[in-house]
Amino acid sequence: MTQFAGHPIVVGFVPDQPEYLALTAADWASAMGGITVYFAYVDPARYPVEELPDGTVRHAEIDPDTVDDSWHERQHEMERFLHAVMDKTGATWEFRYLAGRPDRALTHLARAVDAAAIVVGTRAPGAGARAREFIDGSVAVQLSHHQHRPVLIVPLTVVDWKERTLWK
Repeated sequence: MTQFAGHPIVVGFVPDQPEYLALTAADWASAMGGITVYFAYVDPARYPVEELPDGTVRHAEIDPDTVDDSWHERQHEMERFLHAVMDKTGATWEFRYLAGRPDRALTHLARAVDAAAIVVGTRAPGAGARAREFIDGSVAVQLSHHQHRPVLIVPLTVVDWKERTLWK
């Protein structure tokens, strides 16, 4: 087990995720004594060519006949969002653009930076997200079964249990 004090956390992050996940990570980092937060997006349309000791990866397009550099803009957009949210918190943070299976990529990064825990948000609402989770599985569940670090799951939508029926 990695001790919490003095060790960073890794946060699985996706485009258009509510800022609540980043703010929760910043608050946790502050409570743990100002540790570094490593935000990571894992692009499933790319695969890791080489995993580097600092947790970064060299990656390539899955389809060798496709030249799609849109990942650069996606990376810049996520970094702009994180700057807007995190710079107000005073937390130390870094961003990593990873590739492949989210559970494996986040585990590699956590191992590389000696993270105390991995933080992920709940899935996006809607039928499409439920279908994707049914096919691909929950990243949080995969993480909790395949590595030894604690996994903190941050709820990203408010659920009013009084109004929720069994069939929704």
